[in-house]
Amino acid sequence: MGICRDISITQPKNEARLGGNRAALFIYAMEGLENMAFIANAISLVTYFYDYMNFSLTRSATTLTNFMGTAFILTLLGGFISDTYLSRFKTCVLFACIELVGYGLLTIQAHLPQLRPFPCKDIAPDHKDQCQDPTTSQVAFLFSGLYLVALGTSGVKAALPALGADQFDTKDPKEASQLSSFFNWFFFSLTIGAIFGVTFVVWISTNQGWDWSLGVCTVSVIAAVVFLCMGNSLYRNNVPNGSPLLRLLQVLVASIRNRKLPIPQNAAELHEVDDKEAGLQNEILQRTEQFRFLDRAAVVSSNPGPWSLCTVTQVEETKILIRMLPIILSTVFMNTCLAQLQTFTIQQSTTMDTRLLGFKIPGPSIPVIPLAIMFVLIPIYDRIFVPFARRITGIPTGIRHLQRIGIGLVLSAISMAIAGVVETRRKSVAIQHGMVDSAEALPMSVFWLGIQYGIFGAADMFTVVGLLEFFYEESSAGMKSLSTAISWSSLAFGYFLSSVVVEVVNKVSGGWLASNNLNRDKLNYFYWLLAVLSVVNFGIYLMCASWYKYKKVEEVIQVKEGDFKEKIEMVKV
Repeated sequence: MGICRDISITQPKNEARLGGNRAALFIYAMEGLENMAFIANAISLVTYFYDYMNFSLTRSATTLTNFMGTAFILTLLGGFISDTYLSRFKTCVLFACIELVGYGLLTIQAHLPQLRPFPCKDIAPDHKDQCQDPTTSQVAFLFSGLYLVALGTSGVKAALPALGADQFDTKDPKEASQLSSFFNWFFFSLTIGAIFGVTFVVWISTNQGWDWSLGVCTVSVIAAVVFLCMGNSLYRNNVPNGSPLLRLLQVLVASIRNRKLPIPQNAAELHEVDDKEAGLQNEILQRTEQFRFLDRAAVVSSNPGPWSLCTVTQVEETKILIRMLPIILSTVFMNTCLAQLQTFTIQQSTTMDTRLLGFKIPGPSIPVIPLAIMFVLIPIYDRIFVPFARRITGIPTGIRHLQRIGIGLVLSAISMAIAGVVETRRKSVAIQHGMVDSAEALPMSVFWLGIQYGIFGAADMFTVVGLLEFFYEESSAGMKSLSTAISWSSLAFGYFLSSVVVEVVNKVSGGWLASNNLNRDKLNYFYWLLAVLSVVNFGIYLMCASWYKYKKVEEVIQVKEGDFKEKIEMVKV
């Protein structure tokens, strides 16, 4: 799994004791603790920006989506470092420490009033003209902490799933069958952490103060690093094998330099490592017919340098990345919809009745509904649906990764349509009771929002896990972390696109979301627009998925005892 080494017939005892579910337990623990901090803030920071930093409603939403987008786009940096320079374990530790510094800065700002403007919400209504925006230094301090958190969590999210998947050897039939389950249980641990984040941590921020909740996040990240380090003696650690981006660039340059050379009809005439060299690799990739112009990079010429001659495996590595791009781009819009649920839906919850059995539930805790649904669905999916589907389809994962992603996209479109219906109902209640401009809670339960959230939670389970597993398994051995990062980048582009969509819709519609009052805004029209666009996006995804060709791998294992080599051909289904 990304480690270039010989494999003997009889596995050494110390090697046999590495990896597996024991090692994965520490991965699950770190993911749960780190995600508890991250999700708690991803859900509730929009309230902090609005109530404590005096940002406008729109600026609060945009600041949060930009922060989330940056966190996920920077996973590409973390994945690159993990594949090129550091092992995945060291990458996780380094970036978690960076995240720790970010939470420390945010905790200090939340604790010291001089680092924040006086909250407008605490100013009497007849003195609202005294409400002031934050100073440049206060905003700079906020953004320093925010984007250190974004940078830190990006490296963890890029390297940690790949580190966990590395603990399962695909050449061992028993462990290979556990790999798919790993991604489901990884997402399960992520979900448990998020549940504690949106309940326990959000309750602390609401009742004890933001300095306390951010302090808890800081301690949580410290505990996450400790748990990860406790399992270090059990991990199968990857050895960085050079820059995957450099190898891709070499293919592009070589194919251009060799553009006048004819491509041989016989694939065997293209350059590939011989058996002796192949034994030092984890896998060699078979030639595919797509993007034939890149095959010229493997045509033997008079100048056999690395920028003029590449192996077929190197060429196919490039083809895999190109084939993946339409898939990831066609899932971006779903995450644009997710961004709306994390911003506008949270703001909707602050206008509604949040009482349950005598308790008042903080609005930012409403996302516990989809998380609870995922908490129930993931074990059912892994233990019941997958074995049942496997018997029917013969596919180890039950259904193909791309089918799983497609189900999630359909559910996200349904969620947005229902969100529009619920918002229409909420506005009608405000009008009926004459509370359009009132700051009091409407006589409508906040759990109406649970319908759209619940369906989107199921969509998330299908799509996010499907993307992680798809990109890990389809990528070449030398770019597992980078490919995992690419799957997270769909979230980044979704959050960035969210900011653009909100601005464009406001301008084109004449201000559907511009009044700073949800009872006067036309958020229901916005949700319905997203539902229609989601259907269009699904049609595009279907075309991309039907065009995609799964990779073919030929693994060559060098045996230490004896003079023979064993070749195993595996076709991804």
